Amino acid sequence: MADRPTAVVALGGNAISDPDAEEDIHSQFAQTRRSMGAIVSLLEAGYELALTHGNGPQIGYELIRVEKARGHAPVQPIGVLDAATEGWMGYMIEQSLMNRLVDERIDRKVVSLVTQVVVDRHDPALADPSKFIGPTYSRAQAEEKIEFEGWTVKEYSDGRWRRVVGSPIPREIVNASTIRRLLDAHHIVICAGGGGVPVYREPDGHLEGVDAVIDKDRASALLGTSIGARDLIIFTSVEKVALDFGEPDQRELARMTVTEGKRQLAGGQFPAGSMGPKIEAAIEFLEGGGERVIITDLEHARESVDGEAGTMITGV
Repeated sequence: MADRPTAVVALGGNAISDPDAEEDIHSQFAQTRRSMGAIVSLLEAGYELALTHGNGPQIGYELIRVEKARGHAPVQPIGVLDAATEGWMGYMIEQSLMNRLVDERIDRKVVSLVTQVVVDRHDPALADPSKFIGPTYSRAQAEEKIEFEGWTVKEYSDGRWRRVVGSPIPREIVNASTIRRLLDAHHIVICAGGGGVPVYREPDGHLEGVDAVIDKDRASALLGTSIGARDLIIFTSVEKVALDFGEPDQRELARMTVTEGKRQLAGGQFPAGSMGPKIEAAIEFLEGGGERVIITDLEHARESVDGEAGTMITGV
């Protein structure tokens, strides 16, 4: 199978949560099942696939459950909840994809792997939390969370606030060699879910957990370079990356280079809360040895790898 290119596929929130449905486990399963058509199309394009996914809303809801259960059940730290969400979401994606493969009569094995990701325990992001998680609150509700729950809360949009946690830069995928072996065995691997479980290394080599959330796209880029993936495919809610997004003169991009991406980032075109982390991840992947990054929506998965849809980012 050495001649089959490997792609890391980062599933966005829209692959798991339907914005038009009530947010519960049933709607998440239903949306995940609908999203598997895009994965099948990539298999048909000849890829070996490692799938990653976000967990922002899910980790937020887990934290709410922890707070509601305070005094009645042991408190679970964020790092443990990272592993918990990676586990059950991996199961959901794994089962959904396995069922779709049965329907398509495709003989492939699927495995989900709880993945540890090394970060710097002194990363400045841990002292200045910025990663939004969970639902939004009014200012009064946010102040109550700060006072009684000890949360760090920042304004998310006009009049609405959300909890923030540290989001350190991923440095090493602990399970990278295992993931590569599984891919070489022709398995589809679901890994680094939610950016993986953040850990740091002690001087003696032992691993210890960190209460933080790693950005899924940056972890996906690191995963890609760590396993020698050719392509990084990032699914989001729009077909193409755009300049002046949402403005009357919005311009969609079919192609972009690393140099152009850096220039537009510096010019403020890609905000930190939306497309910015995806472009940063694309640059990191390409500068780390990757060949192509594709950013598109689920509906244009197959066309995008042929250059007929989406935004393709390459080096130089």
